[in-house]
Amino acid sequence: MPRLALVVIARNEARCISRCLTSARPYVDAMIVLDTGSTDDTVAIAQACGATVHHFDWCDDFAAARNAALAHSDADWNLILDADDWLEGDASALGARTLPPAPAPARFVGCVRIVNRSSPDQPVTRKFIPRVLPRGVRYEGRIHEQPVSSLPMVLLPLMLRHDGFEEAQLARKAGRNEAILRAELEANPGDSYLWYQLGREHLVRGQPDEAVEALWTAHRTSTQDTAYRHGIVVTLLQALKRAGRLDEGRAFADAEHMHWQRSPDFFFAVADLYLEAASRQPEIAMAELLPVVEGSWKRCLEIGERPDLDGSTEGCGSHLAAQNLAMLYESLGIDDEAAFYADMAAGMRGKLAA
Repeated sequence: MPRLALVVIARNEARCISRCLTSARPYVDAMIVLDTGSTDDTVAIAQACGATVHHFDWCDDFAAARNAALAHSDADWNLILDADDWLEGDASALGARTLPPAPAPARFVGCVRIVNRSSPDQPVTRKFIPRVLPRGVRYEGRIHEQPVSSLPMVLLPLMLRHDGFEEAQLARKAGRNEAILRAELEANPGDSYLWYQLGREHLVRGQPDEAVEALWTAHRTSTQDTAYRHGIVVTLLQALKRAGRLDEGRAFADAEHMHWQRSPDFFFAVADLYLEAASRQPEIAMAELLPVVEGSWKRCLEIGERPDLDGSTEGCGSHLAAQNLAMLYESLGIDDEAAFYADMAAGMRGKLAA
């Protein structure tokens, strides 16, 4: 019996299915791909990589597809990847010491760090998602589906990369996610996670006002202890800024300030919001708005990087904040400070690249 199986659902993923399978192949005992109706070379490529391919009629239900794929696995553990994911870095957490074979009892569901990049010139965001499942665990939810288990969630030292949010990939999925989310919300109107995902969907598609309304609902239907509350707050600040609802955003930032003293992402979003306000209200910019911008980016640097925060963006606690301070000081004609923070940003970028 396999100890660990890779389980993937895919449709028209010839672009990336080989990268996904090749990245995981050294660490798994079997590879299972459930094809949901490809019309390109996805199936042939997956088979050439050594995967066993099964077929499934797509029904606008990601949990149903995940569960159908898992039904083909008899492994003790299942590693769940999307076709546009790939393993990167140290994968020793997939070894038998962490994921022992039966009859050793499973004691957790494994979460992994997923690094998303929306486009090659954009910073990466980090999320933590359960992707290492003991045998028998199944999913619920037509979209943004989650495994259901009474076992504790444990973060494993395992990183995935994901490029499904790049513009070309989003265009392929236009409308699909929103339609499924709205159908789910009709049945579960108080589900804050679904409202959060709908808000993110609107924001990434350039619909900030729609994003604000969905995210306000997510905020009202969640609590301070909700696991993804940080993401809701930071994304709502971003949406309010993009929608030009700056007074509303400043009031919200004031209300949330006490809760996020250790989040560089929160202070980075506050700085962006106040910088936008300064561009629209130059008469109070120097006295009231730019000092908040300056102080917020400096606070980001004081906190430092927080890769442990779900939904955090790489660089908010380091080079992005330093580079923005350099540009701020340059615009104000404070050349020595501009040079200082530009050098700091360059050094921080070098450390991250290393």
